[in-house]
Amino acid sequence: MKTAAALSRLGTESAFEVLARANALAAQGKDIINLGIGQPDFKTPDHIVEAAVKALRDGHHGYTPANGIPELREAVTADIAKYRKVTVDPANVMIVPGGKVTMFFAITMFGEAGAEIMYPNPGFPIYESVINFTDATPVPMPLHEESGYAFDADEVLSLITPKTRLIILNTPSNPTGGAVPRSEMDKLANGLAEHPHVTILSDEIYARMLYDGREHVSLLEYKHLHDRVIMLDGWSKTYAMTGWRMGYGVWPSNLIEHATRLSINVHSCVNASAQFAGIAALEGPQDAADEMVKAFDQRRRVIVDELNAVPGFKCPEPGGAFYAFPNITGTGIGSMDLQNKLLNEAGVAIISGTSFGALGEGYVRFSYANSTRNIIEAIRRVKECLNSA
Repeated sequence: MKTAAALSRLGTESAFEVLARANALAAQGKDIINLGIGQPDFKTPDHIVEAAVKALRDGHHGYTPANGIPELREAVTADIAKYRKVTVDPANVMIVPGGKVTMFFAITMFGEAGAEIMYPNPGFPIYESVINFTDATPVPMPLHEESGYAFDADEVLSLITPKTRLIILNTPSNPTGGAVPRSEMDKLANGLAEHPHVTILSDEIYARMLYDGREHVSLLEYKHLHDRVIMLDGWSKTYAMTGWRMGYGVWPSNLIEHATRLSINVHSCVNASAQFAGIAALEGPQDAADEMVKAFDQRRRVIVDELNAVPGFKCPEPGGAFYAFPNITGTGIGSMDLQNKLLNEAGVAIISGTSFGALGEGYVRFSYANSTRNIIEAIRRVKECLNSA
């Protein structure tokens, strides 16, 4: 059969491939420590689960509005006002099944042959995958180790051309854990005033996961950009709800209708009971979410110290999310080779930096969404494996 050529340009997310290989090895009896998958190792808080159960018992079994139930969209705007100090109209909020939907919609809205879309590199692999899928030209925005993997605003602005349609930003970042300081965000926002033809997708899924007193700076704060900022967030990371598939986008008024039509054509609406769970997450106690971040912070300190003690590794301290992205060039081993070696020989699952773009060569990603005990044991195995090479 002959399929559409665009399918050949569609990539994947390597973390899921490594997870499958790790699970297969575990099924064969091999002891595997998984520091590859970007998923909190905590359960969804009980009050959120109970809200979903109650919704089912109360009969919420049918379709909902394509953009989400009004109560949830209002809860989202209240949450944005609380944590980002920005007022958003609930009519501009689109509830979707997971964070990837917002990025897919945004990229396909602007991507076509002849268009350019800028994206962070190393960065979340789905950005580049979907850009290629649309036949737009992907333009990498380098993230530099020496600046803590924060983008350089002047460098980003220098890459804009008349063909640039969309710029994708992600802070705190996957895979690097980098967090962009306000000074760079201010400089970028001011510079974007000179490029009114450019829309920005701001992926803020890790906004609540910041360390050492860092502040999250949302592009929604800049009023002169309101008519061209799409903000992505969701419940997966903050509330350990990856399997619930709950995300949202805040869209400019001139784009929300397009997002609504895409939703109707793609998934109709989001699971009804999950939306009531989303309300409970945002409006209920935040203790579990806060404690999870504290635990990640403690693990962050442990994994950075442990990785910097590995010969040939150099690991900057991540400012957010739950990833460490060490430079491994000192080992003399390529990123993908090291990924495979550690999984097969040491039973430690990590992700090659090249899974996040060509500029990821010489790096690997460790997720510290695992226990401190497992992190310490995993790095012990890494050292032992490299020493025996």
